[in-house]
Amino acid sequence: MKTNAVRILDGLGIAYRLLSYEVDPDDLAAESVARKIGLDPAQVFKTLVARGDRHGVCLAVVPGDEQLDLKAIAHLTGDRKVDTVALKEVQPLTGYIRGGVTALACKKPYPVFVDETVELFDEISVSAGMRGLQIVLAPADYLRAVNATVGPISKPK
Repeated sequence: MKTNAVRILDGLGIAYRLLSYEVDPDDLAAESVARKIGLDPAQVFKTLVARGDRHGVCLAVVPGDEQLDLKAIAHLTGDRKVDTVALKEVQPLTGYIRGGVTALACKKPYPVFVDETVELFDEISVSAGMRGLQIVLAPADYLRAVNATVGPISKPK
């Protein structure tokens, strides 16, 4: 399956593998995706859409077993306050539906902030831009592909 995210990786010459899984629309949690594809939930990164009071929309990429720390991302972005956007705004802003958001091929080139735990792994998984398909790749390649800023932006659930 060639999604726009996969095409971007191909264009950059980045090695990856695709893992598909059965989608349950009532359970899109990253922990469930991790179980279905056989990876640790800490390696399955979810992409959240947030908005800061000074710098606007950004993407926050955090481990599946953690949640976004709004104060920490505000500090990293230079905003006084950051909140996640309402679910109804996700698709108009990114072009993706919940469970399929990826920083690799959004409608606009939003700033991407990735939790520092990404560097603990040899490979991570992110959405390929659709529900039911994950991209597994080296963290350094992902960070380069999305031009990410790395920092401590997650906290335990």
